[in-house]
Amino acid sequence: MSDTPTDPKSTLPEPVRDHLGQQLRSVLPVGTDKPRFLGDDPVPDAFEPQIRRLETRLKTHEEGTGAVESALDGLVEDLTGKPPTGMAP
Repeated sequence: MSDTPTDPKSTLPEPVRDHLGQQLRSVLPVGTDKPRFLGDDPVPDAFEPQIRRLETRLKTHEEGTGAVESALDGLVEDLTGKPPTGMAP
């Protein structure tokens, strides 16, 4: 262990780490059950309409963005006579 407390390589001696680890394990509960994550449980029926609206909104946004991009690409090509450069295909 380094004498400088701000030294990033400084570590506690192993017996001290073991002792502190035992104290922490005795105070903190260690659960055996699996943590719950969003999506693990089925969505309650009360949220179904909101989820459908969000999915519709996202799909509409994606399709609308693609349609506008295609229209602008066609407009640039019509005005200049060459395909647009610097845009994603």
